[in-house]
Amino acid sequence: MRSFEEFAQVWRGETVESRHFGAAVVANAAGEIIAGWGDPDFVTYPRSAMKPFQALALLETGAADAFFLTPEHLALSCASHLGEPHHTALAQSWLDAIGFSANDLACGPEYPTHPATYERMLRDRIMATPIHHNCSGKHVGFLTVCRHCGYSSHDYRDPGHPTQHLYLEALTDLGAPSNLPLGSDGCTLPTPALGMADAARLAARFAAKRAPASRAAAMERLIEAMARHPEYTSGTAHDMVAVAKATKRRVVFKVGAEGYLLAFLPKDELGVSLKVADGNQRARTVALLAILRGIGLLSESETRELEAIAKPVVRNSCNEVVGHIEAPAGLACFQGKAGLRPFNRA
Repeated sequence: MRSFEEFAQVWRGETVESRHFGAAVVANAAGEIIAGWGDPDFVTYPRSAMKPFQALALLETGAADAFFLTPEHLALSCASHLGEPHHTALAQSWLDAIGFSANDLACGPEYPTHPATYERMLRDRIMATPIHHNCSGKHVGFLTVCRHCGYSSHDYRDPGHPTQHLYLEALTDLGAPSNLPLGSDGCTLPTPALGMADAARLAARFAAKRAPASRAAAMERLIEAMARHPEYTSGTAHDMVAVAKATKRRVVFKVGAEGYLLAFLPKDELGVSLKVADGNQRARTVALLAILRGIGLLSESETRELEAIAKPVVRNSCNEVVGHIEAPAGLACFQGKAGLRPFNRA
């Protein structure tokens, strides 16, 4: 089996200018691989795609209810947000409520990736703070657990901290291999490396709430929060918002750095892991939608509604359309994939 298969073609005029390759796995909650592209055992870092798992302790310890957190707070705890005003305002008010400041966040300062907000900050000479970091919601969540449980807050980024133990123990309980290799994420927290199949299985079990009652309830609240408030988990014009809307919240996904994505399909009890080999994010949603369409998880009407992000245009400096990005026809085709089968929702 090849490590990677073609995920996207970048067309300029009538010529393919670039190609992106990757690996992906679709798994069910029983741990079966429904479909796959590339090497299912390829190990890499899901990065921020794991934030829903990191947020489990926020609910399981009782911290979320102790501080009266809303679904918007929970969505933000899973966020790789764009730094828009609604993100930073909620993060700041949440910090105030638990008695911490932006200086207590282990993530460093980062300017927003939301263009209008970034331009306004530059124009008004506003310096970036850790609140603007795309991971600030996750970090406020960890501090909330520290406050509620009486853990030290200055070292919550350390792999040996109780909050990090809770996270890694949850992964093991859900079937992840023990002693996962750990790297340091861009926001300074520990990040585990996982095989593509293992990550898809974890996402499927999370989506299906395959866990004891208290954990299943936490999973349901987090999935529901991301599904109903994707603008807090990503941004107002993010692909995640469009997909949640078009599928009526049947498909929820969470992106990670370097071209990673985890999709959660609660009603179908499926999970999808996807990695663009070169780390370029422009192929990520294009590939996901082709895969979902190929295994029968996108209807014709949903496909039409999502056409703009399934086949995004390429523009020049005058904002003229000069090309497009699309998935190769073979990505949604199962012919020749021995041992794999399309998923039939009927």
